[in-house]
Amino acid sequence: MAQAKLSADLQALQDRLGHAFADPRLLRRAVTHASMSGPGREDNQRLEFLGDRVLGLVMAEALLKADRKASEGQLAPRYNALVRKEACADVAREIGLGEALKLGRSEQMSGGRRKLALLGDAMEAVIAAVYLDAGFEVAQALILRLWGDRIGAVEEDAKDAKTALQEWAQGRGLPPPVYAVVERTGPDHAPVFTIEAQLASGETAQATANAKRQAEQAAAKALLERLD
Repeated sequence: MAQAKLSADLQALQDRLGHAFADPRLLRRAVTHASMSGPGREDNQRLEFLGDRVLGLVMAEALLKADRKASEGQLAPRYNALVRKEACADVAREIGLGEALKLGRSEQMSGGRRKLALLGDAMEAVIAAVYLDAGFEVAQALILRLWGDRIGAVEEDAKDAKTALQEWAQGRGLPPPVYAVVERTGPDHAPVFTIEAQLASGETAQATANAKRQAEQAAAKALLERLD
């Protein structure tokens, strides 16, 4: 049986995905980071490229069906909120994808299983693996199930906070916001960043997160709420 070829961690991931791979090599490749690639072992970068497109098509169609009166201007930010790396990484965490990642020693030591970018990329690669293994309809059903309530609950204006803050500043003739690292704590493999979002008009807000990008988004959101 093809299923017996999967290691215990990949078998558990397959069970959580709810898709039994006809070709287990696709799943193995989808969770293989470039730091573990080598002769006879392909990494997941090409699958990530494909999975991003499959996810995009599924979300675009789902949003059109969810709101038949929405304009392109309303749909675009909702779409972006559902397909960006943060959303993919959130889904990856929910299914325990990090536990199954195949990482080189350096990535393991630096906390790669928790990194937003690695998780998001691997989630897209898994989507591509399902698509190649069983076709579009199966991949579509998987995506809709995993994203679940996120699709219906996506905000009317779902622009990410940094984009929204930049547009707020531009609309008032101000230069783009600046993001400054106030503090970096924790070990190298699990850093914690405190970021301050700053406007030229003097308003500021701070936020802390395990990834610099997340901290910037949180600081921008906090500043927007203060401005509102």
